[in-house]
Amino acid sequence: MTNAWALSALWVGLALVATLLAIWFKVSTALSEIVVGTVAQLVIGVMLGTTGLQGNTQWITFLAGTGAIVLTFLAGAELDPTIFKVKWREALIVGLAGFFGPFLGCTAIAHYILHWSIMASWLAGVALSTTSVAVVYAVMLELGFNVTDYGKSILAACFVNDLGTVIALGLIFSPFTVKTLIFVGVSAVAFVILPFLTPWFFKRYGGRVSELEAKYLLFLLFALGGLAVWAGSEAVLPAYIIGMVLAGTVGKDHALIRRLRTLTFGLLTPFYFIRAGSFVSVPALIAAPAALLILFLAKSATKAVTVYPAVRAHKYDGSSGAYYTLMMSTGLTFGTISSLFGLNHHIIDQAQYSFLVGTVIASAVIPTMIANGFFLPRNLLPQTHPQAIKAAESAVQQAAATEEV
Repeated sequence: MTNAWALSALWVGLALVATLLAIWFKVSTALSEIVVGTVAQLVIGVMLGTTGLQGNTQWITFLAGTGAIVLTFLAGAELDPTIFKVKWREALIVGLAGFFGPFLGCTAIAHYILHWSIMASWLAGVALSTTSVAVVYAVMLELGFNVTDYGKSILAACFVNDLGTVIALGLIFSPFTVKTLIFVGVSAVAFVILPFLTPWFFKRYGGRVSELEAKYLLFLLFALGGLAVWAGSEAVLPAYIIGMVLAGTVGKDHALIRRLRTLTFGLLTPFYFIRAGSFVSVPALIAAPAALLILFLAKSATKAVTVYPAVRAHKYDGSSGAYYTLMMSTGLTFGTISSLFGLNHHIIDQAQYSFLVGTVIASAVIPTMIANGFFLPRNLLPQTHPQAIKAAESAVQQAAATEEV
């Protein structure tokens, strides 16, 4: 298909179908987009030839990459700085436990049980070490936990966990050269200056119809992303940290965040998630379902073994400890980003990519359903949300329906 507008209509039409499915079945929009991309690639590939959705077309690759960068920035910008002032020790211990356990455990299992190569195994460890800030935040918001110390602690630990994933992806798979030193040095200076420069710049020149704020942020993301690629790294890596350092300024500008979400979720991320889904090989999953099961059990078990003791050490017992652990066991966005990074850089093949994305999708749904169905700590629900108890049984579906990541 050489007609760019017809191809655009096909992709946006698939995004619309995915959104409707997410509403009807009360699941994550991102999840439905991945599934729609997988099915559409399979069906169109059979009907029209091997090209399918043409996910490697240059302009689709650009839109998908931009979606990943801005989405990563927004995830970092959602961080509430006040959480770390009170819960920094707990967030650090639980978050690092949630990262290192599956990172090391899944790497070992991929290498010694599935017999993947060393680099492919490390990539599996990175992809499966993540948690899903988006899924957890949606559930916390739905039940009212987001206004409690308990919910804020879980969210803070999720941020630390995902930060470990971002750093590991950069350190392991980026070549260490003079370019790397330049990238790290420029980024460090930018991370120090931006919290002071950004609010001054917005106050002096912002608030206009020309959307100067959005252009400013996109410039920063593209500039540091371009520097990262020049250094042999990945463009999404600095985006998460930019979001974190600007969480106290940009993150509190709800109108600006809403406009960025409209751009990101309305246009950009559908291209990213549908494209990610289009690379999943259904025949590979059917041919070796045991690999998918092994990876899912590996992630779930290593998360539980390392996170639960750390949670118990902070006096979360019974259902509150189990619920905390299960929330930390979720995964979606960064797991998909890491897997696609590995596929694009030929670290893993399409079959391995399919197993990883399938595991990530399962981890976005199953732990959340178990947590809300069997381990909801009702005694910690805020008194201002009496309706939350009634909504708890279907919290994962309703939360996923409102989730935009």
